[in-house]
Amino acid sequence: MPDKTEFIAIIQENEGLIYKVTKVYTNSREDAQDLYQEIVYQLWKSFGTFRNESKISTWMYRIALNTSIAHLNKEKKKRGHVEIDEGLLNKTDHSDTIMDERSEMLFGLIKKLSDIEKGIILLYLEGKSYEEIAAITGFTASNVGTRLERIKQKLISQIN
Repeated sequence: MPDKTEFIAIIQENEGLIYKVTKVYTNSREDAQDLYQEIVYQLWKSFGTFRNESKISTWMYRIALNTSIAHLNKEKKKRGHVEIDEGLLNKTDHSDTIMDERSEMLFGLIKKLSDIEKGIILLYLEGKSYEEIAAITGFTASNVGTRLERIKQKLISQIN
């Protein structure tokens, strides 16, 4: 049986990465809360099998991204498609500063990417190396580099 206290401490130390993943893969606060709970549940189910062969954050990102993609696929089957609420894309959580506006604009553009592209760019923005992104996504490091360049070009073309 996994150690509950250790698990809770790990979740608390790394909950920011879960929130970032839920922000990219959901369109409402309620959906984000549901997805957050699902990710934590999946992490708990897998916690006993974590072998410390990678960083805990790498393992958590992999589970969070896989859970998010599965959650999206389930929602798409239920509804037929997922609508992006334009009001949420332009909403800021904090004071209306230039950085908040740019951040929200970037998240809005990221939401338009494919599920895999969202995950890769999110990991890149977190400062993960190509090797770390490859370990999380299952792609090769060179494939990650190629995909990132294409994603960047796609985002730049949407800004211009």
